[in-house]
Amino acid sequence: MKHPESEVNEQGKSFDETTPLAREIADLTRRRQAVASASLPLPSSPRVFTVANQKGGVGKTTSTVNLAAALARTGARVLVIDLDPQGNASTAVGVEHRSETSSVYDVMINDVPMADVVQKSPEFDALYCVPATIHLAGAEIELVSLVAREQRLRSALDTFLSETPEPFHYVFIDCPPSLGLLTINAFVAAQEVLIPIQCEYYALEGLSQLLNNIKLIERHLNPRLRVSTILMTMYDSRTNLANQVVDDVRAHFPKQVLTTVIPRSVRISEAPSYGQSVISYDQNSPGSLSYLEAAAEIAHRGAPK
Repeated sequence: MKHPESEVNEQGKSFDETTPLAREIADLTRRRQAVASASLPLPSSPRVFTVANQKGGVGKTTSTVNLAAALARTGARVLVIDLDPQGNASTAVGVEHRSETSSVYDVMINDVPMADVVQKSPEFDALYCVPATIHLAGAEIELVSLVAREQRLRSALDTFLSETPEPFHYVFIDCPPSLGLLTINAFVAAQEVLIPIQCEYYALEGLSQLLNNIKLIERHLNPRLRVSTILMTMYDSRTNLANQVVDDVRAHFPKQVLTTVIPRSVRISEAPSYGQSVISYDQNSPGSLSYLEAAAEIAHRGAPK
């Protein structure tokens, strides 16, 4: 007698492959194989992203770290600049950021060369970080009286990128959840803005204000700035609301929204407590695969023509 698992339906699939769990496992297997065999193009010049959204809890730092790690894993040289006084991005890539550590604060306030504060992440050979310390919390006030206060980060970064012996391919600047001078410095230093948007109610709330501020900075301080990438985060496919939010954002920003969405994932949340990105913590998890796929999209979108 044949086991039910060995019987086939009219399409030639075994019955066990038609269950939701079996389909999910098969899909994950296909995605893992595609990611493992992917070869990503490298940009001809450094692509500098500011990861910004004034709403907190939308996945800015998580996306910054995991996209950077995903690209570093595939051979790109990647620099993360932690511009959030909380220093969560520094923690997530495993670099030192105690109060006495030389940090991005020293770069912006004391004119310390960025090369003197860059640290190599223990996670990947090609992943580097400019850490943030608690001193950055007072930088907003200290910047007010400085000459060229909006240009401080850009000047330091441009000098670093032009003088570094090995070129960097990507720079990701992790912003605080506000629109103060630190975030303005990030916008002035970047060419591209990456906006993570949570798949929740009020997802678009405040986004128009952010986009207006980006337009003002583009007009007056940085004409090369553009919103190139929108990443949907914390997606739960079981809810109609999440699907509706994704559809709404795609309708508003059809060219900027990545095809990949980042699911809600326990593994993504756990990884920073181990000083790792989810790419290293559990590279076969759905969350890790999603960030690897999102990184591949970003790489191909910016590939030389």
